[in-house]
Amino acid sequence: MTLQKKATLISSLTAGTLAIIKFVVGLASGSVAVLASAIDSILDLTISLFNYVALHNSEKPADETFNYGRGKIEALASVIEGTIITLSGLFILYESIQKLYYGEEVSHLTPSIIVMGISFVVTLALVLFLLYVAKKSQNMVIKADALHYQTDLLSNGVILFSLGFIAWTEYHFIDGVLGILIAFYIIYSAYGLIKEGVWMLLDKAMDEEMTEKIRSIIAACPEVSSFHHLKTREAGSDRFVDVHLVFGREFMLVEAHAVSDRIEAAIEALDQGVRWNITVHLDPFDDS
Repeated sequence: MTLQKKATLISSLTAGTLAIIKFVVGLASGSVAVLASAIDSILDLTISLFNYVALHNSEKPADETFNYGRGKIEALASVIEGTIITLSGLFILYESIQKLYYGEEVSHLTPSIIVMGISFVVTLALVLFLLYVAKKSQNMVIKADALHYQTDLLSNGVILFSLGFIAWTEYHFIDGVLGILIAFYIIYSAYGLIKEGVWMLLDKAMDEEMTEKIRSIIAACPEVSSFHHLKTREAGSDRFVDVHLVFGREFMLVEAHAVSDRIEAAIEALDQGVRWNITVHLDPFDDS
């Protein structure tokens, strides 16, 4: 089992355990913030399980049906995850407004504070682990999972603060106010996930810094008189590069091909943590 799959399974187990604990305490205390956190943990569980399925399929090799592989499943998972997070944020916003309107109070504060404290510590450990896996694998699904649990960490911290504040001041309205703030932050965070996933689905080019490095490698090759139609895109852990290289008419095909191989090797060395798919068209003259 790959490290990425292990990360999604650990996320699932963590989210499931926290969801059960929070849901029981949230119902007993009447805290909308704790209940919102419980619902968020249930969504976390669903998302983590979905991410596991997405990772399992995205790692399958290219075949006759999917000639370029299934890397875009990661982008699709990111868009779906972002949409679910947005819906959960809207639900929390609705519940918080209801809480403020009816002036409901929070009870059983001590158990709620203990549960949210445990949740904060566990979520912090999970976030650090997911960030490590995301940095090592450069996997978009794990990056999305890490970002999602970072929002959970902030939410847990804010809820813990609000419960402590209520216990100290008896100002129960703060539960609804902070619930609204958490909801807006969750929706804002989800926007970034959806945007990144949509860009990948639309074949957005690699970032300008990486594209410039590729241009520099090609331009530094003395045998290449010029190049054109440089195109780049990303799909999960795959990087795609297409380019036309112009050689003089005196170059034999075998010589031009050897130069092309050197350029491809130099581009692949830019990031050895991803799979490069480089297609080079050899031109005897500039046909751009």
